[in-house]
Amino acid sequence: MSDSTATTTDLDARLEQYRVELTGYCYRMLGSSFEAEDAVQDTMVRAWRSYDRFEGRSSLRSWLYRIATNVCLDMLNAGNRRARPMDLTEAAPLAQAALNPRPDHTWLEPMPDGRVLPQVSDPAEAAVAKESVRLAFMAALQQLPPKQRAVLILREVLAWKASEVAELLGTSVASVNSALQRARATLAESGGSLDTATADPLDEEQRKLLDRYVAAFEGYDMAALTALLHEDAVMTMPPFDLWLRGSGDITGFMTTLGAACEGSRLLPVAANGTPAFAQYKPDPDGKGFVPWAVQVIEISEGRITGFHCFLDTARWFPLFGMPLHLEP
Repeated sequence: MSDSTATTTDLDARLEQYRVELTGYCYRMLGSSFEAEDAVQDTMVRAWRSYDRFEGRSSLRSWLYRIATNVCLDMLNAGNRRARPMDLTEAAPLAQAALNPRPDHTWLEPMPDGRVLPQVSDPAEAAVAKESVRLAFMAALQQLPPKQRAVLILREVLAWKASEVAELLGTSVASVNSALQRARATLAESGGSLDTATADPLDEEQRKLLDRYVAAFEGYDMAALTALLHEDAVMTMPPFDLWLRGSGDITGFMTTLGAACEGSRLLPVAANGTPAFAQYKPDPDGKGFVPWAVQVIEISEGRITGFHCFLDTARWFPLFGMPLHLEP
């Protein structure tokens, strides 16, 4: 191996060790799993091409975050702000439920934990990381102007000092502190605080709740499912803008417009710092099961408060490493 090849291999390895945390940062900035991975790839290419001009003036990590921030800000110049169905419309009564799709770029997208949550030894740091990719917090982040979003993520999630953020953004500490104050105020108004109390590892009660949920869903037992749902539970189904509130409308939908899901199988996956499942429904054309949705489950105080069904399975199942067919 030549010296230049060895140097290139070493640089590739040094850059690669930051991929997961950079993907997490870009995902929080952009709200899209695929755009985040594109942004990180662009960051890596830019870093590789300009490494000879880096000269170690800052840490490699800080330099990569500066590049990634610029990439994300450029991507956000288009003004797109990703959302959940409840951010765009009122809840639909079951009697008026209609499945109206919106374009892919409308929606906040799910993300496998393994692609955005690096392994850390500090439980508090791990809790913040998990909470900061939950769908509710991600939706709140999308309400912030791009630079405020970057400041809040760097300061509150990644625990950078104000002086470090100021250097990264090419601005003053006072400007960073002002942006952080405005971002915190906006998040407080939208209820998007970083509540790490909900980000603890699943305890025994939560595991039992999820086991009961799987049994109720796979058995299509609406009475059992109702017992697990919070009275104000919500159900969303991107790319459709329809969303439902309350166990009556949710189970009513599942037995009418959603009746094809009866007989489904649920396989656990890890998404957005919360429990999640890959849902397969019976294959209408033959034996076995075909992908139907990635379900991201929200739990609070021993009840399910939301389940968000992402239906674009041609994109989501490969992203989560799930097969496109299950044998019976």
